[in-house]
Amino acid sequence: MTVVLFHGSDQSLISEALSERVRQLVGDGDRSLMVEDYSGDYVMAAAIGSAETPSMFAIDDKDHRIVVLRAVGDRSSDDHQTLARYLAQPSDDTHLIIEWGSGRVLKAIADGVKACGGRSIDPSPPTKTKDRREWWEATIEAVGIQFQPAALVLLMEWLGEDVARFSTLAETLITTYGQGPITVAQLQPYLGERGDSKPWDLTDAIEAGNAAQALIVLRRLTHAGERHPLQILAQLHNYYARLARLDGAEVSSAAEAEAVLGIKGFAAEKALRTYRGLGSNGIRRAYALLAAADVDLRGGTGLDADVLMDVLVALLSRLTKAVTQRS
Repeated sequence: MTVVLFHGSDQSLISEALSERVRQLVGDGDRSLMVEDYSGDYVMAAAIGSAETPSMFAIDDKDHRIVVLRAVGDRSSDDHQTLARYLAQPSDDTHLIIEWGSGRVLKAIADGVKACGGRSIDPSPPTKTKDRREWWEATIEAVGIQFQPAALVLLMEWLGEDVARFSTLAETLITTYGQGPITVAQLQPYLGERGDSKPWDLTDAIEAGNAAQALIVLRRLTHAGERHPLQILAQLHNYYARLARLDGAEVSSAAEAEAVLGIKGFAAEKALRTYRGLGSNGIRRAYALLAAADVDLRGGTGLDADVLMDVLVALLSRLTKAVTQRS
């Protein structure tokens, strides 16, 4: 029988993927007889005991017991040890589905799943552009709908990090237009609000000196992502604080930047490149803009918070762009 561990950063995607796996395992069997779903304040020892007990209704493979353990990442260390012991010798009569949730999976559990031949699945989309497009293409194919190339680009850009909205959107489009290919004109009326963005999308746009893109990302963070302006301000402060650590450190290589910043590879190279572009004067100017915005957001002016953040992000982007143009 199988062991599958679902984990990742998006709980809605984890739940959706887990539910689909259970549906596949149940097939045309009787769910009420086959599935034992443990959630809330359950006793791990009792749940594992159930997994170790053959189903009294089993006739063939499709009737075997399916045990679902939810929110395992939030359980106690004793519960984790109980699960790890089971994974060392899992039952041949049970499909065990583990919902870890967000956060890093404990090594003992991850190793146990791997050692018993189980699968560890993160349904969240990857961050790299190429991998992300491949993920979208596979997800769309699995749903059974097609998009024209321009519509696919619009879909990916619009939903951003809110990929969990896709399944409902796809159902609506299939009901309305069939399996496609869906055009831009057909897609647009059903998109709703723009989705959330990754926090680093904002600093990436600022680094590029692209004020228009930075403002789009800012809107998505504050609206779809429901982040408070002071949260975003703190993120920007941390970003420039990292760059400031390179100021006066006489760093001349990526390796030295890694040592100073405590980060590796591309991230250190990128920070060093950005710092060299801004220089000491640019860092000081960025800090002055952040300090002024902090005062204003805490009541120093009567302007709306959205306006204050727009001005701040535009000025930071302009600062980077000016440096880039001079270079």
